[in-house]
Parts: sequence; C-alpha cells; structure tokens
Amino acid sequence: MAIFLTGATGYIGSYVASGILEHYPDARLALLVRAKTPADAEKRLWHSMQLHLDFERFIDLVRSRCDIYLGDLTEPELGLDHEARERLIHSADSFLHIAASLNRKSSKACFNVNLRGTLSVIKLAQAAHAHHGLRRFTDISTVAVAGERKDAVVTEDATIDWDRSDYDPYARTKKFCEHMIHELLPDVDVKVCRPSIVLGDSRFPETTQFDMVRAFVMLAKMPVLPFDPAWRVDIVPADYVSRGIIAAHMRERPKYDAYNLSSGALSLTYREIVDHMERQGLGVRHVFAPRLEGTFSGAVNALMSTPRKWGVSLPASLMKVFLPYLTFNTVFDNSRVIDELGEAPRPFTDYALPLFRFASEGGFSYPYKPWPGAVSPRKVA
Repeated sequence: MAIFLTGATGYIGSYVASGILEHYPDARLALLVRAKTPADAEKRLWHSMQLHLDFERFIDLVRSRCDIYLGDLTEPELGLDHEARERLIHSADSFLHIAASLNRKSSKACFNVNLRGTLSVIKLAQAAHAHHGLRRFTDISTVAVAGERKDAVVTEDATIDWDRSDYDPYARTKKFCEHMIHELLPDVDVKVCRPSIVLGDSRFPETTQFDMVRAFVMLAKMPVLPFDPAWRVDIVPADYVSRGIIAAHMRERPKYDAYNLSSGALSLTYREIVDHMERQGLGVRHVFAPRLEGTFSGAVNALMSTPRKWGVSLPASLMKVFLPYLTFNTVFDNSRVIDELGEAPRPFTDYALPLFRFASEGGFSYPYKPWPGAVSPRKVA
C-alpha cells in the first residue's frame, strides 16, 4: 500500500516527500507529477528535492520506493488514464494533499487548481475508501482561511468563520477545500494542517522559495517601516512545518484533527526582529512609522507599474499581495503542534540574517545542480 501524495515538486511538498522517505523506511509514495514523460517527472522531482538529498540518495529512495503517476490537478480525473487510476484506487493507503496554487492575484488559477483539483483528489479518495477503506486523508491548508482578522490570537477551532471576508482568492478557495473534504469524506479520518507565513529553514540559509523572501529582503533594506513595532508577525520555518505535516499524517493516533503550524504566542514583534538583525550586523537602522501605512500602500501600487528593468516591480507586486498579512497583528495558537511534536519552532531571529544574505547575495535563486549525464532518467512511470 502507498501514500498518494500531491505537490512533491513544490516547496513544502519536497520537504514532506523527502522527510517521509528518510524517516519512514517502510513507507511507499505514489507521487502525482505534472510532466509529459516519466523522465521529465523524475527530473522535476530531482529539481525539488536536491535541497534535501544528494543525487545518490535521491535515486536510491525515489526509484526504490516511489511510484510516479503522470497527471495534473486541473485535468479531468487528474489526467490519469484508466489503468493508472484503477491502480491508485486499489493501492492507496492514505491521501496527503499538498499541491495548491498560491497565486493570490488570480481567481482563475486558485479556482482551477485548488477547488477543481481538490475535488478530483477527493473523488479518487472516495473510490479508494469504497474499495478497501482509507487510513487517513490529510489536507494542507493555510491559516489564511481565518479571513480578515486584527489584533487576535486564533485557535484551530475558531479559525473558520463563514461570516468573515477573505483577503484573497487563495484564502477563499482553501477555506472551501477544507469544507469539501469534511463534507465529502465523512467516514474518513481527516486531518487539516494550516501553516502560517512559511519563511526559510531554521537549519540552514538556503531556500528554493523566494516570493515571501523577496518581500522580507525589501522590508529589511527600508530604513522606514510602515508598521507598529509592537505588532507580531507569525513566521514559521519550513522544516518545522514539514515535521508537523508528517506527524499528522504518519502517526498512528495524532492527538488532534487540525493543527496550526505556526509560531503562535512565541511570534516575534517587528521591534524584536529588527533589533536582532541590527545587532547581528545588517547595516540598516530602522524607524517605525505606522501612520505611513496608507502612503506605503499607495507607493507599492505605483511601483508595481514601473519598468521591469528597474528591478522594483516584482517585489512591489509581491508586497501588495502579502501586505495584509503583515499588518493584521494576528497570530495562530500553536499549542497543539507543540504538544504533538514535543517542541516549539525556532524563532525567526535564529536564521533571519543568514536567509537574508543567501537570498540577496544569490540574486534570489538557488544553485540547482543539473541531472548527471551519466544517469539515465526513468523510462517507465
């Protein structure tokens, strides 16, 4: 039996897939990969997992314990042919759904990937459950499903409030995905994991995900910040998030049905982050001016339309998307995941400056290694 896992070529998915392969030697993964050929799929997996595995280890784990299914969340029945679909229905022990569109500016992308794609995954899970029963269905959601908040501490049980407005299409569709899973899989053990702002890794400075990092670097370089220094920002490292997801899905009896994968009450204030980075030698002195929040938002809107060669339109566009999450002074209680894992996440200040330097000095890119020419890619899915 295998774990059907979506999103292995994505940022969080690569952490989870490699973590399961490394720490659960009896686990087998059935990976849905968007690719035209098995060779292309395997190359995409190597691209995503080299942050975690060297090539020799990658080949050993993926070829011995992973089945690749060529498909696409936006295609009917996930783009699987009849034989592949039947094989999955008969062999899937559980479902771990990580893949999603995080395009907060595009309703079309979020509806197609998040809503239609999740519905297709649910239908496949229904068929597998009817055939032999599923051990578990774990959905990777987001704390953004909490909707518009201000100056709050949000618990898992108080997260979904259908009377609240949503910040963007991503939050709106992920909230409805949670609803669909609970409604359509009432007899399956469902776990929901909701990461907060995932930024970097507490163990090393390297990252392969740069959207939020660009916004962080942009702010770190600004001498005047349009925030109240006492506002808290709920940042959590990817390695802690992946450990929480793996525990929720793999343990025989996880303690809870939903987990905020966050820093919760331990979230740092902007003052604490700025002071720490200045002490560590950032070289920028910051002044807080929360009254300039409106002016800053207007400037971001203007910079979004500047020529790309100026180099500010992209970070401005990203800042426009993330700004509501940076100014709502809301954190998400993480006592459940601390109870489950036995420890809290490391604070952002432990790794903020190394992440800043890696991203800014490396031009917001990861030094990917090519597929070794001496190794033939997989021929059969």
